[in-house]
Amino acid sequence: MRPSLTIGDFARATHLSVKTLRHYHETGLLTPVEVNAQTGYRRYGIDQIPIAQVIRRFRALDMPLEEIRAVLAARDLESRNELISAHLERLEISLARTQSAVASLRDLVQHSARAAARIEQRSVGATLAAAITQVVDVKDALSWYQGAVAELHATLAMQHVPAAGPAGGIFSNALFSDARGEATIFVPCEATVRPMGRVLPLVVPQVELATITHVGPHTDIDLAYGALASYVAQHALAIAGPIREYYLVGPHETSDTTAWRTEIGWPIFQTAA
Repeated sequence: MRPSLTIGDFARATHLSVKTLRHYHETGLLTPVEVNAQTGYRRYGIDQIPIAQVIRRFRALDMPLEEIRAVLAARDLESRNELISAHLERLEISLARTQSAVASLRDLVQHSARAAARIEQRSVGATLAAAITQVVDVKDALSWYQGAVAELHATLAMQHVPAAGPAGGIFSNALFSDARGEATIFVPCEATVRPMGRVLPLVVPQVELATITHVGPHTDIDLAYGALASYVAQHALAIAGPIREYYLVGPHETSDTTAWRTEIGWPIFQTAA
């Protein structure tokens, strides 16, 4: 007769509670070798202990029961490892998001004291540029910006027009308030570019700005925006107008997001020297 354990003894052997074992039975994940028809008592084979231990470890890694069932039912080692690897990749992505959120929260705690010292006021003259303008969703803004910058630089190179400064962006208020609005990405240039594809010539208008420089990826750029808005509310005369960004170091220069430097400009009526 196949050696077996009561559900209580099996729970002790595997560190899975009786309630959990009943749930696994009901969902078909781990079926007892015997269920008494009169009492409903369950018994488990000792050869099911390793399977229960595997299930317990997968659950500790938050693997859904359906995926665990698929792993246990895999017909070969390659299929099993593919399923496990896919789950581990999702865990790594989740861990990266958690680490980013922790770093962002820590920076939020420390940010306010540093921010005011980095805010300046300056005037920006009218600038001849090549530009791409489009209505975009805020969730697509970063990828759209990267594509636009690449297209602008490619067009300037094709027309042998030298760039005259870092790329910049002009963003309508609707992009922030409605999560969809007009955005313009531009690259200052030394001569007028010929229209080509999405690229058009543009004179970026003169403006007075309160500015702050955000260092690093754009995931927590809202901290810099918040510090700048607080400064303007307390120390400057804000005027209606689109937000400016200047990409002092961005994806066109390096793929290292920690090295990115983005200057944010809030339109003001300048009163300070």
